[in-house]
Amino acid sequence: MFETSKHSSCHMNDHHKIKVGCFALIDPFCSLDHQLERIASMGFHCADITDSHSGGLLSSGIFHAAVSLDDNPFDVKRQFDKHGLEISSMAAHAHLLDPSTPAKYGNTEIFKAIKLAATIDVKFIVTTELEPETEWGKKLSYDHQVIIVAEKLYEPLRLAQDLGVKLLLEPHGPLTGSIQGIKDIMAALDNHPALGVNLDTGNSWLGGADPVAMAKEFKDIIGHIHWKDLGAEMEKKRGTLYGCGFSTIALGEGVIDVAGVCEVLKDAGIESSTFEIIGEENLKKSHEFLKQQGIA
Repeated sequence: MFETSKHSSCHMNDHHKIKVGCFALIDPFCSLDHQLERIASMGFHCADITDSHSGGLLSSGIFHAAVSLDDNPFDVKRQFDKHGLEISSMAAHAHLLDPSTPAKYGNTEIFKAIKLAATIDVKFIVTTELEPETEWGKKLSYDHQVIIVAEKLYEPLRLAQDLGVKLLLEPHGPLTGSIQGIKDIMAALDNHPALGVNLDTGNSWLGGADPVAMAKEFKDIIGHIHWKDLGAEMEKKRGTLYGCGFSTIALGEGVIDVAGVCEVLKDAGIESSTFEIIGEENLKKSHEFLKQQGIA
């Protein structure tokens, strides 16, 4: 497991359980402050920075639960502190398979996310390649996909290492949706010490992988977990859809072997995790499910 600093967010408790929080989108079209208030009211002690942007009137805290990448990092931390919440991770999902452009979230934004997170002792920045949107990106061969993603992550990883944080690959695209794809990206980056995995139980399954097998393969470098379960109606989309933002059912109510993932990772020394689940009752049921598995 990654070595973590004494200032890392969402520390393990004395029994080495994984601390569980929420992604910061409980209610739609509400500010980040509203989301954090709701998360704290449900008894959770950590949350992630779910979305970030370069700035804008409506996206700056009115209708969008996001932070600006150019915010004073300590203002972001104070916003979480006000509600008694630690920041478990920061999302920096980017369009890595499309041509670089200032109009889309790319490796420039990953750079900014790394700097923001490191400044306030947030250990993990979660990224992924996403599905290509352009015709150019859709025509790329597998080998070209690997080298393009690796090239765009090379410099951000150097920065992450210098700042003492980790960049985690989340299954959320045609490469990261498979065990081999993640391994090939890592190999192209010489298994960089600042590169790890954010295991998403729902996205990995939806992309066609076995989440339990993925947990076993990357157990030593999984820094954070996104918890989701999905219903049988999603089976027809496996292997064609590489991620979904959240699930609408509680853990243990779907077809994913979340219990198997828990069994693999309960002794992995992972610090924190996040529910990507809609509905207060589903969140409470899911937290109880993880407790029953002995992981939370």
